[in-house]
Amino acid sequence: MTYTTVRSSWRLSSLLALALLAGAQAQTVIPAVIPTLPPPSASVAAAPIGDSIFPALGQAGLDVLNYDLDLTVDRPGTSELRGTVVLTVTSTQPLPVLSLDFLGPQVLEVRWNGLPAPYRHDQTVGKLIVEPPQSLLPGTKAEVTVRFAGQVGVRPDPDLPINVGWQAVPALGGRVGANFTLSEPDGTRTFLPVNDHPSDPATFTTRITVPAGYTAAASGVQRSEVAAPNGGRTFTFEQAQPIPTYTLAIHVNRFERVDSAAVPVGEGGADVIRRDYFPVGVPADTRDAYVSTGEILKVLADWFGPYPFSAYGSAIVTPRIPALETATLSTMPVTSSNVRVLVHETAHQWFGDRVTLADWSGVWLNEGFATYAELLWAQAQGETGDDMVRGWYARVGRSQTRPLVATTESQLFETTAYIRGALALQAVRVTVDDTAFKAYLRGWVSGFSSQPVTTADLLTYTRTRLGAKAEAALRLWAESPELPPLPQR
Repeated sequence: MTYTTVRSSWRLSSLLALALLAGAQAQTVIPAVIPTLPPPSASVAAAPIGDSIFPALGQAGLDVLNYDLDLTVDRPGTSELRGTVVLTVTSTQPLPVLSLDFLGPQVLEVRWNGLPAPYRHDQTVGKLIVEPPQSLLPGTKAEVTVRFAGQVGVRPDPDLPINVGWQAVPALGGRVGANFTLSEPDGTRTFLPVNDHPSDPATFTTRITVPAGYTAAASGVQRSEVAAPNGGRTFTFEQAQPIPTYTLAIHVNRFERVDSAAVPVGEGGADVIRRDYFPVGVPADTRDAYVSTGEILKVLADWFGPYPFSAYGSAIVTPRIPALETATLSTMPVTSSNVRVLVHETAHQWFGDRVTLADWSGVWLNEGFATYAELLWAQAQGETGDDMVRGWYARVGRSQTRPLVATTESQLFETTAYIRGALALQAVRVTVDDTAFKAYLRGWVSGFSSQPVTTADLLTYTRTRLGAKAEAALRLWAESPELPPLPQR
């Protein structure tokens, strides 16, 4: 997510657009669902993961390997959604019940390995509790099928007048209705039953059926487009590498898909598929920034290592909202369609989407690296970057200083995570030469892909890779309550 489009700097100028979006999402909370079988034993407790910012999210010991989604959007631009999700799950400890994060829609049926299973769906707390015929044991796998339909759940953003998760853009003034996902940090649970925590990344197969004239797009590589009943179309996408649930992209709109030349920046020089989705009718100059995507991928792959997925591009949305690093398909508002924001969101494909968080308090490990990528891009264009670093320092100096690790939800997307996080990396860089620093960045990605990380992990890695001086520089910026001196050689 890009800081400059997120918080108060743009609030007043965007309230009208956001109010329209929020109005489309307003709905009545659905009453508790009566399951077709008796509810699970009330005495059985399912412990959450224990995130320091969102302590109720997820289930400790649960490992979702894959989500197979079959979704239908009958009326784009509304909050209605129906579908079936098959979760392939295993565990790291015996689990007598499964506790999935799910605020809505209404659950119609739950099956465990094909047989009806008792469940309880509490939309007030956003949990779907499923009781298997026997405990899920470590090393064993099971398939959990959930069928649902109705209005998506509600998860208000604490800083913006919208709900995170499933977005509904109503048909208005000649504009067609549309939907997309904007789920950071925990909005996927508003429309899918998931283990909604970045420490449990999974693969996805996503099938989306839409009315005639509409196009669906999602994270991963498109595998097919076929006719559906009533003249609609079904689009299927496969995301073969694990990603956090909040990074799942789903878009439904009247799109023009623009395919570009593949970029050979994948593992072993493999081609990365390039495609972008532009809503019909957006200004022509909206496309200008996206011409640079291939070059951005090359510059960032040189610093961070091979691009970690099989495809990349952007899906453009019309509401004035934050840009978001949805996996393989960044969600980009028309108002943020510029190269700097695109660099930031592209960098997140490595940091956040591939190297994932163990706890939301460490969100600077996503945002600091993505912000630092803006400097690397500027230097690749011939700038020294000195003015950018000094500007960062002045900016973070005007805000309330604190250590990098967040302690409250309101701190997650403050200047600290972005700018102080980037300056912490600059503090490391000035202790070594650029050859060593590039190897450091590439090693962090290659060594920790799909492995949830913490600030302590980065400190240990820094000492091991670059030595005590670099670790001390990083620790000062990570832990000092005061603003350290400007990093310089």
